[in-house]
Amino acid sequence: MDTTTLRTAIKQVINHYAKLQPSHGDIRLEAVFDETHDRYALMQVGWNRDQRVRGNLIYITIHNTTVNIEYDGIEQGITQDLLEQGIPAESIVHAFLSKSPVAMAM
Repeated sequence: MDTTTLRTAIKQVINHYAKLQPSHGDIRLEAVFDETHDRYALMQVGWNRDQRVRGNLIYITIHNTTVNIEYDGIEQGITQDLLEQGIPAESIVHAFLSKSPVAMAM
């Protein structure tokens, strides 16, 4: 699968989650896309009661034609979403786990 197709699929998945409203607090979700360096993220920023909320919910990188899920903070995970976008399982790596391509993890 070519890099342009991977980028499009990843952005669609992240944009889907960026439209959701967190169930508590005054928190906004922001999609961050760096196509030059192939870095894609969903950030959460805001306040929940008197606590500051900030950080990644999703962080994905592309290296050659491999999609590296560096961080997945979505409750059900984003792997199935990526597969449904047509990204082959053998092209997805759970980089946050030690040596765990999706094909082995599923």
